Amino acid sequence: MVAPFIACPALMAPVVLSRTACAIRFLDAGIPKAGKLYHDPCPLCLHMENGEVAYALTIAGSDSGGGAGIQADLKVFQSLGVWGLSVVTAITAQNTREVRGIRVLDPGIITLQMQAISDEFPIGAIKTGMLADAATIRAVDAGLPTCIPLVVDPVMVSTSRHELMEKGAMSDLVELLLPRATIVTPNTHEAERLSGAGPIRNLEDAHMAGMRILDLGPEYVLIKGGHMAGDEAADLLVSKEGEWVIATPRLPRTVHGAGCCYSAAICAHLARGLTVQEAFSRSKSWMDRLIRSAISAPSGVSLLFPASFERCRD
Repeated sequence: MVAPFIACPALMAPVVLSRTACAIRFLDAGIPKAGKLYHDPCPLCLHMENGEVAYALTIAGSDSGGGAGIQADLKVFQSLGVWGLSVVTAITAQNTREVRGIRVLDPGIITLQMQAISDEFPIGAIKTGMLADAATIRAVDAGLPTCIPLVVDPVMVSTSRHELMEKGAMSDLVELLLPRATIVTPNTHEAERLSGAGPIRNLEDAHMAGMRILDLGPEYVLIKGGHMAGDEAADLLVSKEGEWVIATPRLPRTVHGAGCCYSAAICAHLARGLTVQEAFSRSKSWMDRLIRSAISAPSGVSLLFPASFERCRD
């Protein structure tokens, strides 16, 4: 059984329950208590830990509309006070309504980008996004440094429902990257494909899918509940040690790039030395505020603007 969960509409803040502790558990970072909100760093200032800058790397596709992919990841990194590094795997011609074309980059230039970054920067965490084909996945796997937290966002379909991963490439993702992942962050549709567990309609279904994906090798699986029914968006984090649920009120809007921003936020927090549970907690709370402050594209789709609700603080 999955632990029950509670949403707190009064604070508009997530409440976390620990299945292993069998009691309500607030993760300290990012969970508002007694009306006190966690604040992220000033977007104009790099977060310094012992005088050192935190670096996060995104390996993903480019979104010409700026709302997802590499562009979104770098905005999130900056907003959370982390220096953003990037490896472009593909170029897409897209806006919020459609993907008009994809050009997958040669594996050789992907490898060179990874080498150039690894040779200079002390990377604190890495996230992968759009990896369009098997050759790209293999190049990324070969170039990944070891012993660095890895967030695998298994991007398969765009918000406009365009397939972003070639058929057959998922097996390479499962075989090569999932066993190396610190955390995998599928939405329900991606979790259904990865797990083969059938439709995910509720937390019980998410639990079953999450356990199956855990068997593929990652340390943690975060199944995002934005596509599940109900008045709350409940996200489930599972590991061999326990399960955690965070629920926030569901916001009635179509958002472009939410999955990219969520996984990028987790990556940024891991780069700053947080645990996976802390990164999950902070990122979920941060995403709730980010979606509330979204701007509207001409199409009517919501675009996330990480710097829009941040202010410089002492």
